[in-house]
Amino acid sequence: MKKALLITLLLATTLSTFSEQLYIKTFGDSKHPPILFLHGGPGYNCANFEGTTAQQLADKKFFVIVYDRRGEGRSIDIPAKYTFEESFNDINSIVEKYHLKKLNLIGHSFGGILATKYAEAFPANVNSIILVGAPIALQESFRHIISKSKEIYQTKQDSTNLKYIQLLTKMDTASIEYSTYCFGHAMQNGFYTSKKSTEESKALYVNLKADSTLWKLATAMTYPAPRGFWTNEKYTTLDLTNNLLDLQKKKIKIFGLYGKEDGLYSEKQINSLSGTIGGQNIKYQDNCSHNVFIDQQKIFIESIQNWIK
Repeated sequence: MKKALLITLLLATTLSTFSEQLYIKTFGDSKHPPILFLHGGPGYNCANFEGTTAQQLADKKFFVIVYDRRGEGRSIDIPAKYTFEESFNDINSIVEKYHLKKLNLIGHSFGGILATKYAEAFPANVNSIILVGAPIALQESFRHIISKSKEIYQTKQDSTNLKYIQLLTKMDTASIEYSTYCFGHAMQNGFYTSKKSTEESKALYVNLKADSTLWKLATAMTYPAPRGFWTNEKYTTLDLTNNLLDLQKKKIKIFGLYGKEDGLYSEKQINSLSGTIGGQNIKYQDNCSHNVFIDQQKIFIESIQNWIK
């Protein structure tokens, strides 16, 4: 009995240490339904959500928590193994630190992969996951990026980049080089940004840029994390379709918010996700790209309010 108590106390102490090291910021009343934001990447941070949307959600009576994963963003100096298990431990340290029950996880981009895997490992801790511009099967996204990029280069008669695309199609699709080059073409061709920005989103970006510290973070990336998660988890090869179906069987609610101008995903992919989680649980927005919470913030917040009861 004493040994079991000692182990419990040691685990609690370890988890508390994890959370004290991480960059964490909270918004709102801790008595309100908890939302934990899991940022994209690997290699990014929560600055864009923190600077534009966290307080707005808190104003709607949610307790919003943002943090930068260890080895990323403002937690860059914390030693990291870059594994799902380590990320789960850090999430659990936040759960313990703030005495959270039944998390609502907003998983943006790579954060959606982490949200899905965490909910699978700790279903008792999770009420819902909200996938925001999150990949379900990155290999499908890579094929879509290559196809759309090829169309652009053909239209521009860009023979140099067409040669690069040709070389890309011959690479090992499971390699980190393949995924890196695919994301590079997506960035080069503006797949992450809306071409028809709303006035609301323009104002949000202006305000975010006005905070030079946050804007610098929001546009920065660190590189150990992508390689680390690829080495340890091969995350670019995952297909989470069956994982989501299993979560539904465990009564975990799953929702999705995606932009029609997000060049990482085809309409076919969104339709497939809709078939998996239910059409009523997904929104596919016009004038919206990868950062749904900025590009269509009003719709984003209204959706969260309707979904999280």
